[in-house]
Amino acid sequence: MSASRRSGTTDELGPEGPEPGGSELLAALLDGMDAALCAFDADGVVTHWNREAERILGWSAAEAVGQRGLSGWAVRAADAAEVEGRLLSVMDAPGRHVHEFALVTKDGGRVLVRMQSAAVRGGDGKAAGVYCAFSEVHAQIDLERSIALSEALLETASWGVVIVDADLRPAVVNEHAARALGMGRTAVLGRPLADLLGQGVEELESALTHVLAEGAPPSPAELWVSVRTGDDGDFERRCWRSGFVRLASPLTEEPVPLGVGWLFLDVTEARQTAQEASQLRFRSQQLHRAARAAGECEDPTEAATVQLDFALAGFADHALVDLVAGAEPVRLVRVAATPGGAPGPCLPVATAGIPVRYPEGHPAPQCVEREGSVRASAGAASAERARAWAVARQWPEDAVHALCAVLRSRGRTLGVVTFLRGAGRGAFGLSDAAYAESVAGRVAASLDLASSTSP
Repeated sequence: MSASRRSGTTDELGPEGPEPGGSELLAALLDGMDAALCAFDADGVVTHWNREAERILGWSAAEAVGQRGLSGWAVRAADAAEVEGRLLSVMDAPGRHVHEFALVTKDGGRVLVRMQSAAVRGGDGKAAGVYCAFSEVHAQIDLERSIALSEALLETASWGVVIVDADLRPAVVNEHAARALGMGRTAVLGRPLADLLGQGVEELESALTHVLAEGAPPSPAELWVSVRTGDDGDFERRCWRSGFVRLASPLTEEPVPLGVGWLFLDVTEARQTAQEASQLRFRSQQLHRAARAAGECEDPTEAATVQLDFALAGFADHALVDLVAGAEPVRLVRVAATPGGAPGPCLPVATAGIPVRYPEGHPAPQCVEREGSVRASAGAASAERARAWAVARQWPEDAVHALCAVLRSRGRTLGVVTFLRGAGRGAFGLSDAAYAESVAGRVAASLDLASSTSP
């Protein structure tokens, strides 16, 4: 246990009982330190030696206190003059000084330690001794590595690092993460995650809550979130590959969660490229299957509807086929359609050649006039307004997004095929238009064959 040269005074008893004196309090403080500590008086005699010093070197306080210098027991005789000279010279120099020494343990081994020493001044300002705090070099290096790693992660890392507190609010954010969130580093701190992210914030909060309660998951997770892109409220979907680490205080007897370390890397482009490649493979396979199935149909009209059935898989909810019945103004007659309610096959429609009453500016007549694809969408309208939007255009009530592709064969415009999506799917994009045009070309060939072979 710690010891010091005491003056032999006794502590007075207070009205409540004995209170710790200055020497006992000092001994308790020294023993509770994480660093090894020893002190020398002006003559180089050891005056203090705490538990950590005993743990590192094996010499007890009773054995160390009172020794003159370190020679012969804690330092080899050959090194003693240099070591003691450097330590005692601190009394004549200001500030702290750092040394590295090889000390001798009680069992004869050697330990390389890093020592910080400074002079102890008396009441008259003169040096009364030296105190030295030391630790094993490898432990100090581990500490420095940990600090350096933390600073590098929070400053110069090429991926986002966010320290989230127990209330799921960012407490520390590095530069990369701040750019990904579209805000300054200080603007992010302390704000709820719902203020920073749109769609996907519930999944992120659920992951953070799980880590606080159960610990880090075994592997990274890919989270799709919507990030604010500007002050106008627009959001952009991003895919972040995220890893989580639970942070607990090392100063408590039982682990107390301080928060979660969240590390993420933007993999949006890679995921989108993979999705587009997978989608392209699937659509190519569908076109191949449709061509083989259509080749087995004796009726060209049936072949056209079979190709539409294959095209709808994973692409759209409904398909409508209108043929041109008049050029000026454009009149279109419905010849085939999928059911308006539940999904079903595309079948011929008996309309007795009566044109569909499309309002002015409808995408289908526009498609015929332009001889190119036309896209339309109800956007973010309410369910009631989206239903009215679809009904006004002679489409099924659940339609929210539309894509019209022209049917052309042998240099002639035969009509238009309309693909419709419900609210559960996104709007049609450019790649969707290219696929629809490929399908329309095959359907147009079958319908042209049907018209040329009919009586």
